[in-house]
Amino acid sequence: MQQSPLQLILEAGYVVKAVLAILLFFSLVSWSIIFQKWRHFSKADKESYTFLRVYESSKSPKDLYTSSKKYETSPLASLFRSVFAEKTYTEKEELKRMLRRYSTLEATKLQRYLNFLATTGSTSPFIGLFGTVWGIMNAFRGIGAAGSASLAVVAPGIAEALITTAVGLAAAIPAVVAYNFFLSKANRMIIEMDDFSEELFDYILR
Repeated sequence: MQQSPLQLILEAGYVVKAVLAILLFFSLVSWSIIFQKWRHFSKADKESYTFLRVYESSKSPKDLYTSSKKYETSPLASLFRSVFAEKTYTEKEELKRMLRRYSTLEATKLQRYLNFLATTGSTSPFIGLFGTVWGIMNAFRGIGAAGSASLAVVAPGIAEALITTAVGLAAAIPAVVAYNFFLSKANRMIIEMDDFSEELFDYILR
C-alpha cells in the first residue's frame, strides 16, 4: 500500500520528527521575515522617492523637518530628522561624524533579520541531511530485524528519511533567494544614503 508523505511523517521516529519541527520553525520564521522585509523595502523606496522631491523643492529646513515626519520608513528622511533634531554639532568634522553614525544606524535597520535568512539558507540543508542519515540508519536496522532487503521493506524507511532532505531544501532555497535579493536592495539604499549624506552636509551648513 502506497503511503502519503504525511503518513510517513506521522510514522517517523522522534529524531526525524524533531528535525522536521526545527526545519518547519526555520521556514515559518523565514517566510515571516520575507513578507515583512518586502513590505518594508517597498514602502521605504516609495517614501524616499517622495521625500527627495520634497527635499529638492523645500526652502526651509524647519518645514522639511515637519514634512519628513510623514515618511517614517524612509532611511533618508530618518537620517535628516535625526541630524536636524540633535543640533549638537559645532564643527564640520563633528557634523560628518554625526552623519556617519546615523547612516550606520539606518543601514543596520535595513539589514536587520537578514542574518536569519542567511543562517536558514546555509544550515537547513545540513539539518535535513542529518535527518536523512538518521532515517536511513533506522531503515537498515529495520532490514536487519526483518532479515530481508526487499523493496517493500526498504522503501518506507528510505522515503521517510529523504523527506527531511526535501524539507531542508524547501526551507533553504527561498531563504537564500530572499537574502540575496534583500541584501542587494539594502546595499543600494545604503549607497543612496551615503550620497544623500554628502548633500545633507552642505544643506545643513548653508
